[in-house]
Amino acid sequence: MPTLEGLEEASLEKIPDLAIAQMRFEINLGVEEAKELGIDQAEVKRQLLDKLKAGYMTKLYREVNEELMMPLNNSVLEEMEQKNKEDLDKLTAEIANAEKNEGESEVREAMVKKCEYLTSIGDKEASLKMLKETLEKTTTTGHKLDLHFHLIRLGFFSSDNELITTNLDKAKELIELGGDWDRRNRLKVYTGFYAMSIRNFKDAASNFLDTVSTFTSYELMSYHTFIKYAITAAMLTLDRKELTEKVVEGADINEVLHDIPLFRRYIDSLYHAQYTEFFAALAEIEYFLKKDRMLAKHATFYVREMRVRSYSQLLESYSNLTVNYMANSFGVSEAFIDKELSRFIATGALNAKIDKVGGIVQANKPDRKNAQYQAVIKQGDLLLNRIQKLSRVITI
Repeated sequence: MPTLEGLEEASLEKIPDLAIAQMRFEINLGVEEAKELGIDQAEVKRQLLDKLKAGYMTKLYREVNEELMMPLNNSVLEEMEQKNKEDLDKLTAEIANAEKNEGESEVREAMVKKCEYLTSIGDKEASLKMLKETLEKTTTTGHKLDLHFHLIRLGFFSSDNELITTNLDKAKELIELGGDWDRRNRLKVYTGFYAMSIRNFKDAASNFLDTVSTFTSYELMSYHTFIKYAITAAMLTLDRKELTEKVVEGADINEVLHDIPLFRRYIDSLYHAQYTEFFAALAEIEYFLKKDRMLAKHATFYVREMRVRSYSQLLESYSNLTVNYMANSFGVSEAFIDKELSRFIATGALNAKIDKVGGIVQANKPDRKNAQYQAVIKQGDLLLNRIQKLSRVITI
């Protein structure tokens, strides 16, 4: 496997820099929530403003100051605007010179440089316009894909789901026309990243796990963060056999787990039915989710579903359990486990019954053969309906 340093050098530039979007998320959290998550908002704000000024990101500098209700430093703003004007004039001149004296390839390269600059300074509208013009001048599949990746990243940066989905669809069409190995893998990572952001953890797990050994998308995230995302999605959606093959015994994932001990504990505790340890790890995972701008809005859902998964796993091994035994297994009170199980049973999330008098939890193990039979009957009915509709059309 190539070294992480070598792979990172082969990745695309961080344009736009998604770390800035993460910082904006952190400074806009409520004060109490930020404290609970261990986020020093004053320090994050300082780092963010320094980063914006150092990169002459004028539009973002204005937006962040407005978000924070801070007065603008006019002298700093004027310097940034002047620098932007000089750089853009230079890039425009390079395009004009390429159009006059060089070939189509040089013109496209000059236009791409201007696209990247506009994106890097946070001017989304101008960047979108320039990217559209550049796409019209681009003929090769690979270069078109790179521009669509740029647009997808711009969508991730600005949380613009329409921009993301439109360009993911276009990228998928282009890949079928002959995308190379690197771009195919990059598209899987981008697809998984978007799937995760909209709570489609199943697709996220599938795409992430397919690219664990080929990951080069450092423009989106570090490799360690990528592995955390892959584990997060896999733990929720993979059955035990797949989890064993792809995560627990996954060589590439295990190479990284020693650097992220929380995620090792998270995997091992559920896999080996150490439920008290699992609940403790899950509580820390919840903090990880809440601190991540792409996952924060799914934190409550995710933690609830993982608790259901752990309860289901324990109940699968027994016909009956006492409430006391389950409470001790998870390191919680009987009142807590009774309330949890009652809620999940009532919503259909957990297939069990509680005998309140005897303090017994009875597992209702699903009849898989009957379920498969009912599924076949249902699919057969659908097929017959379609055949009947088709026969009426053919008769006409």
